[in-house]
Amino acid sequence: MKKLGLLLLTGIFVFSCVSKKKYVALQNENGELKSELTKTRVEKEDLENKFAVIQARVDEYNTKINSLSDENDAKLVTVGDDVVISNDVREQMNETLKHVDQEKLAEAKTLKDSMNLAVAYNLQKSVDTSSLENDEDIAINVDETVVMISISDKMLFNTASYRVSSRANDILQKLADVINSEPSIEVMVEGHTDSRSIHNSKVQDNWDLSVLRATSVVRKLQDDYNVAPEKLIASGRSYFSPVASNDTAEERSKNRRTNIIILPNLNKFFALMQSKQDIQG
Repeated sequence: MKKLGLLLLTGIFVFSCVSKKKYVALQNENGELKSELTKTRVEKEDLENKFAVIQARVDEYNTKINSLSDENDAKLVTVGDDVVISNDVREQMNETLKHVDQEKLAEAKTLKDSMNLAVAYNLQKSVDTSSLENDEDIAINVDETVVMISISDKMLFNTASYRVSSRANDILQKLADVINSEPSIEVMVEGHTDSRSIHNSKVQDNWDLSVLRATSVVRKLQDDYNVAPEKLIASGRSYFSPVASNDTAEERSKNRRTNIIILPNLNKFFALMQSKQDIQG
């Protein structure tokens, strides 16, 4: 009996020790699980916060994209190889084309051709030479996306001189009015001579004369007519870009000219012209 009791006590003690170890192990495991769960919850909350921030940014970008969609879509109209205009500008151009000579418009084969006609119409309307004397010495033409006003030298200079004469005042005033009214344009003044050589104490050769004439016109526009100098470019071509032969006096007179080349920012140009039409209408 004593042995049996001892065995029972030993068994209870051993069982008690094993159960306590398992209990402690389970408690430790439970603690680890709780700790892992807490960590997971914290990470989940952190991810949710980060996601909320990202979502807010996405919503903000979507709002901006939606608000700019008309503008973005408008920039998908390409004219020629490297000129892009907006759909809004194209609509404004179409309004202008309603006033263009319809026979000329019928000859336009591309959007670029139509755009050139619209630019020419607006600038020809702005540079009205009908009140000038000898207006046959002024020609307005469109070359690609620029408008060129060609003025014979006898309207601007005395023979073989680069000093601007008083005869040029009227046309330069009109040009200055157009340039000053349009923030969207730059102007290149390009001097040309005939092929007869020139050399004196003030002019070295035809290159010199063509450039000096261009810079004289530029200075006149800047100093007397308040044209912003940053909008002006002066250049000379000597006699190497003739429009006629140099065989006769009449032909040579055609080559002695100054080109005023107007370079518009097309989007701004049409927007400005459209706003003018709205005011006039």
